[in-house]
Order: sequence, then C-alpha cells, then structure tokens
Amino acid sequence: MTEGPTFLHLPARMSKPRTRGITHILDKGLPLAATEDLLAQVAHLIDIVKIGWGIGYIDPILAQRVSAYAEAGVPVCLGGTLTEIVAHQDQIEPFRDWAQALGVTHLEVSNGLQALTDDRKLGLIKDLAADFVVLAETGSKDGSYPTKPEEWVEEMARDLDAGAQFVVAEGRESGTVGLYHADQAVHEEIVSEILTQIPQDRIIFEAPVKAQQSWFIKTLGAEVNLGNIEPSSVLSLESLRLGLRADTAAVGPPA
Repeated sequence: MTEGPTFLHLPARMSKPRTRGITHILDKGLPLAATEDLLAQVAHLIDIVKIGWGIGYIDPILAQRVSAYAEAGVPVCLGGTLTEIVAHQDQIEPFRDWAQALGVTHLEVSNGLQALTDDRKLGLIKDLAADFVVLAETGSKDGSYPTKPEEWVEEMARDLDAGAQFVVAEGRESGTVGLYHADQAVHEEIVSEILTQIPQDRIIFEAPVKAQQSWFIKTLGAEVNLGNIEPSSVLSLESLRLGLRADTAAVGPPA
C-alpha cells in the first residue's frame, strides 16, 4: 500500500491495533472478491468487522472470507441476533466450536429480541468471554428498551463486569432506534448519561448515518469508537475523523 501525503496538520490517530478511534463495520454478505478489494484499500482503517444479520450461518464462503480478514489483520465478529437465537435453542457449545473452527475471534452478545433474561445475558458474556472477545450490546431492535438513560448505564456496567471487552450502543443499520430518534437525530441525553460512568474507550456507538458520525466526532473527538459503518463508507468516515470534510473541518471565516 502506497503511503499518502503528510503535509497537512490533522488530528492524531492511534494506529492499529487501536484501543480508541475504532471503526467497526457491518458486513452484510460481501462476495469474496469484494472482501479482498475492500481490504486492499482500507484494511488499515478497519478494526472490527461484524458479519451481521445471521448471514455467517448461511454464507458458503464464510471460511474464506474470515481467513481473508484475518490475513489483513481485521478480526471478525458474529452478530448478536445470531447469538440470541443460538442461546434460545440451547446450541451454545456447537456454536462455539463452529466459530472457533472458522477463526472467528469476536462475538456479540445482545438482547435485542428481548428473549433473554438479564441473568442469561450476563451468563453468556461470562461463558463466551473465556474464548472470544465479547462485544455486549445494549438496546432493542424496536427501541423499546432501555426506556431511561440510567438503564443504559446500568446494563453496560453489568456487561463490562461480566467480561465484555466493549459495550455497543444500539442504533441499528437504519440509525432510527436506540441512540436515535425516528428522524435519526441523536438522543443526546442517553449519550451524556452513558459517559458519566462508562469509559469512552470501552463504548462503540453505532452510527451508520453521516450526520450521526459527524455529531459524535464533533462532540467526542476523532478517536470516538463508531460502529455499523457501511464498508463503502470507511474512507469517508476517516475523512470526517480527520476534519477533511466540511462537516468536521476546523476552519472558520477569515479574521
């Protein structure tokens, strides 16, 4: 990969492996050639890829794609809804064996379907954290829970104590539930409450929409962890982080 220019003064970015400024992408079933093309261009900017929507279970070339990601230094995470369905059917052990055989290193544990008790979710985190990096998600798929900002904090704190490496604040790929109003505006009171008790570098804020990404970068800085990023948006997100787009550029009118 060719080194880029260095003559501009831009915000400092931690290099991989990053503990902050994480870009977590949502892979909705890329073909192998598209996966390889993506990695050739932006592997250095991707920190975690989530194979979402249960697609990993039915993707006949998942093993090759996981291998391609691994060779490029990008860990693969399976999505939380798949984990919930596996738990509901009491198939955790074959799920664990299958994921490890594939080379998957990260798993998401969520309760977006509201089919798990709090104790069951915490038990899954503790169990799976022995073999995987666990990302624990807070928020439902329909936006029905948590209903109060303090409940987001309480669940995230429990999940971290149970062994999650990161907590994920739900926004879905639509950016219209959880952290967001139906018009995609940020629930700022939820974000503020979360940050009163949860360290920022342990939170991944799902932010699929440019305006949401811009809000987080302007509010929390270039090194905020952002998730559910479209593969096609990795470069454009990085340009937002670095202030190279009008949305985040640190440029004012002439004096």
